[in-house]
Amino acid sequence: APRTLIWDTTGITAYGTGVSGSTANQFNNPTYIFFNLSNYLYVADYSNNRVQQFSAGSSYATTVAGQANGQWGTTSYYLNKVTYAITDSSANLYVSDSQNNRVQYFAYGTLTGVTVAGAGGSGSSMNQLNNPRGLALDSSTNKLYIADTNNHRIMCYVIGVSSGTVVAGGNGQGTLNTQLNTPMGLHLDAPSNSLYIANANSHNIIKWVVNASTWTLIAGAPNGQSGSTSAFLNNPYNFIFDSSGNLYVADTNNHRIQLFLPGQFNGTTIAGVTALSGSATNKFDSPQSLALDSNLNLYVADTGNDRIQYFARI
Repeated sequence: APRTLIWDTTGITAYGTGVSGSTANQFNNPTYIFFNLSNYLYVADYSNNRVQQFSAGSSYATTVAGQANGQWGTTSYYLNKVTYAITDSSANLYVSDSQNNRVQYFAYGTLTGVTVAGAGGSGSSMNQLNNPRGLALDSSTNKLYIADTNNHRIMCYVIGVSSGTVVAGGNGQGTLNTQLNTPMGLHLDAPSNSLYIANANSHNIIKWVVNASTWTLIAGAPNGQSGSTSAFLNNPYNFIFDSSGNLYVADTNNHRIQLFLPGQFNGTTIAGVTALSGSATNKFDSPQSLALDSNLNLYVADTGNDRIQYFARI
């Protein structure tokens, strides 16, 4: 029988020291984490302007994009505030270089970035981005989807083409079901041609079929209301699904991780203490992202505490 979805509520610091820094075992606002197909943990180390890669069992990272010393810059070897990163099946890396308003591609094993979106600089034209965050790649169609956060739209770029198209939002910032409101996390469900979006400033998770005119609600309030009870969220930055379709939300400003079973609008808190930030082993400070390993053990980017917390599945 499958085990239940229960986790230890006491976290263990798996990575980071809990103190901000730029050495190989420290972070400065870790904002996004994921496991790649080879079980390496990748960390978008936001204020260190780098992407860190950890192999299993090592608390010291290898820098796979940006500068190991945390220095920011604008040339191809540098990044400026990393919000998100993804890899393809060959471990090539795509990075949201948010304050440079571009998405950079790093071929596996190289530290030289190539701009694949946002070459036009900051703005709202079709070759421009404004503070990009979430990324999703459809390898079968060679399309890269980008949460163009401060333009309140999702862009789609065919790899190798310098301009993109708007596939969701783009109707101004707002809480209507035709609008996005600071979209952050992004997930592509290729079979249904749907984008799941952390619509952060509307405090909800939504589903937007590519090129449809409206979204449907997955979690949180439909009208942009925030809250801390089980049906509400408060600035959710990122989310993931497990293989059973359960939804896990980094409910950032509620300092908790919420679990929503498929079709359910009442979430269960599986880690953190609602609306209470802290650095104790059962608390977070503005957690922005989460990941699950193959056994559904939970990892949380405890952003404000500069650490990644591990919660064993019971």
